[in-house]
Amino acid sequence: MSDDLLNGAGPETYDASSIEVLEGLEPVRKRPGMYIGGTDERALHHLVAEVLDNSMDEAVAGHANRIEVDLHADGSITIRDNGRGMPFDPHPKFPGKSALEVILCTLHAGGKFGGKAYETSGGLHGVGASVVNALSDHMVVQVARDRKLVQQRFSRGIPQGPLEDMGAAPNRRGTTTTFHPDAEIFGSHKFKPARLFKSIRSKAYLFSGVEIRWKTAIDDGETPLEAVFHFPGGLADYLSETMKGITTYADRPFAGRVDFKERFGVPGRVEWAINWTPARDGFIQSYCNTVPTPEGGTHEQGFWAAVLKGVRAYGELVNNKKAAQITREDLIVGGSALVSCFIREPEFVGQTKDRLATVEAGRLVEGAVRDHFDNWLAADTKSAGAILDFLILRADERLRRKMEKETSRKTATKRLRLPGKLADCSNTAREGTELFLVEGDSAGGSAKMARNRKTQALLPLRGKILNVLGAASGKIGANQEIADMCQALGVNLGSKFRVDDLRYDKIIIMTDADVDGAHIAALLMTFFFTQMRPMIDNGHLYLACPPLFRLTQGAHRVYVQDEAERDIWLEKGLGGRGKIDVSRFKGLGEMDAKDLKETTMDPNSRKLIRVTIDEDEPGETGDLVERLMGKKPELRFQYIQENAKFAVELDV
Repeated sequence: MSDDLLNGAGPETYDASSIEVLEGLEPVRKRPGMYIGGTDERALHHLVAEVLDNSMDEAVAGHANRIEVDLHADGSITIRDNGRGMPFDPHPKFPGKSALEVILCTLHAGGKFGGKAYETSGGLHGVGASVVNALSDHMVVQVARDRKLVQQRFSRGIPQGPLEDMGAAPNRRGTTTTFHPDAEIFGSHKFKPARLFKSIRSKAYLFSGVEIRWKTAIDDGETPLEAVFHFPGGLADYLSETMKGITTYADRPFAGRVDFKERFGVPGRVEWAINWTPARDGFIQSYCNTVPTPEGGTHEQGFWAAVLKGVRAYGELVNNKKAAQITREDLIVGGSALVSCFIREPEFVGQTKDRLATVEAGRLVEGAVRDHFDNWLAADTKSAGAILDFLILRADERLRRKMEKETSRKTATKRLRLPGKLADCSNTAREGTELFLVEGDSAGGSAKMARNRKTQALLPLRGKILNVLGAASGKIGANQEIADMCQALGVNLGSKFRVDDLRYDKIIIMTDADVDGAHIAALLMTFFFTQMRPMIDNGHLYLACPPLFRLTQGAHRVYVQDEAERDIWLEKGLGGRGKIDVSRFKGLGEMDAKDLKETTMDPNSRKLIRVTIDEDEPGETGDLVERLMGKKPELRFQYIQENAKFAVELDV
């Protein structure tokens, strides 16, 4: 290793002056859900992702080529890299504090805002390391930089002493972070070796220039105790391993990598791999700056747009007119795809970064992939012909189902005969339609006036539906509310459920923002989880997010979801004059049609939460549903005992 590399020399400047500070750390322990999405097992493992992302950023920037992850017997974890190391010189804006302490004890403090220290990065909000610190009962950070080794200890976000000089380190560089999640926050949840192993391996696929070493002292009987991940082939290797032994339409996947700077003159790049198979349902796994984006985003849209245009163009080239009817939906069925892009200052939806929102990413990815796909199809006409035939077959099947569904919809309303209950929409096709399951007739009245009659249907529910866990199948089938829902949806229960039979594209649970409303939503989600699971797996079930308050100041008006957001607006004002009038909505029935449309039903202004099941641990979702909604009260009592201390601002 050269002296320049050891000293962090290079064109970029990365020292204490690179660290910008935006606000304090106080809210994290009070509201961890705002920063890591909750206090459950998924959130716990997200802590590892936050620290690992920082090391990956060093690797992607060309400053590290090795990362080590050690899971210890006591449940703590160590992540070590050979990057530049966090700066620990005094911070110019905080006399008496090192840059290291500022990074770890202040929200929105980091070297990724200005774009000088990192061209692209996965951690961009400056909250990752500090949030992990705040939510750990102990944390130790060692930094080898400028031939020196320093260390500092923390507990629950508070330094446990000054920066310690650990002596000379002439042959070492990088950051080592060891932390133990706080049981006051995460209860009995522990790190799972299998889950960490899978996540860490996927990181190594995303950047071929890094080697990740894994070690665990916790033996779960299935996860290797030690492993080394290094995949020079990147995503092509990942896809080949995923589809090993599966019949595919192309002998080699369509895979490649394009540097945006060479093609478009902007920083970043995209890498992809895709193949089609008749042997399994399709999937797409996408990433931005090595961060998984399970809800997709603009980079996915750009990728599918390039593939779709390429397939249609090839069909036109070989004079197959049916290629024009292929849609993105047809591409995804049987299409196994991986997409990873690196861009500067990406915009995500939420701190947990589930969906990429950067508009420019779609254009860059589409432009990069399109020419390569055209060339790949032209160079391998055998595979191209097989894929085109498969996609046309899928398109024919889709159009046939659409015609059958339109025919069934025209007669369904007559067959349902639910006067005063189902208010159907006028569209005959399923695409773009929505069914709102509304709590109570009074809310249903407002919703009828607020809805778009062309695409939005309503089914008011009276009271709380049957808790289907433990109920006999005969009792479930005889329940009137459940029978009405099944008729409105056009489906059967259990093993007879077919997702293609759904008459609506989105099923949206819309209940009051109170305890009873939450209970009704939980009963409905339990029903769909146990009786119509594929509906959730295919992304058709949603929760509406009605506001709790309306704030008015003169001509200015805002809607807010909770007390915390209300207090923020009360403190800073709405931009008008005079006193701020606060109205609390006790239920949907109290909202007039204008309020309900603007806040909860209009796709242009509302917020929806898609109901999903953790793909890494699907069995745990079933266990949690059984604990909370099953017939054993002792399991519910145990859960309450374990988690009551995390509850704040109860509405009772």
